Amino acid sequence: MKRTGPTPTAARPSAPLPRAFFDRPVLDVAPDLLGRVLVRATPEGDIRLRVTEVEAYAGEIDPGSHAYRGRTARNATMYGPPGHVYVYFTYGMWHCMNLVCGPEGHASGVLLRAGEVIEGAELARARRVSARTDAELAKGPARLATALGVDRLLDGSDACGDDTGSPFRVLTGGPVAAELVGEGPRTGVGGEGAAHPWRFWITGDPTVSPYRAHQPRRRSPRLDAGAGES
Repeated sequence: MKRTGPTPTAARPSAPLPRAFFDRPVLDVAPDLLGRVLVRATPEGDIRLRVTEVEAYAGEIDPGSHAYRGRTARNATMYGPPGHVYVYFTYGMWHCMNLVCGPEGHASGVLLRAGEVIEGAELARARRVSARTDAELAKGPARLATALGVDRLLDGSDACGDDTGSPFRVLTGGPVAAELVGEGPRTGVGGEGAAHPWRFWITGDPTVSPYRAHQPRRRSPRLDAGAGES
């Protein structure tokens, strides 16, 4: 897949990203999400997370994607409108969060692998009591979901709708300069999709998770499990 032009938004940093931002090829959306701000609204208050690491999954043409073998009850949200949240449960323990992108029916999405909590850290710490530093609060996709209180009940949420009651919004934030964007193979993805350089991160950011090549599933999964979408 080839990446195309720049983001279609030029809104102020505090403005929500429009649905058109997500209605693009996944390899355009994924690196363009770096530096954007995800807002997670909770009854206790908002948590704001600056996205620092993502992975792209290209639906039914991508062996690493949950949608590779077609639509199921589990992955149905991936086939829906862009800008929605796809949440899955992995290793029987952890949740991971994706943002659906591309035309409806194409089932592509971006896994949020890591981020910097820039507001509401005390709420994230209450959920991530094992984190030794704030840089570890959302360092890995399962840690990110845990810090934000994300579970399958939030699957299908609209992250760019007009509903003020939505649990998620994605703001324009501060897009990252191209020279600061690293790219390489996706963490934990094996088989035909192992070599795709579809993981993107902010170079030098301390919240970015370490790369791990694919290995057979272990008996005792780690908290940053959920690498890849499989």
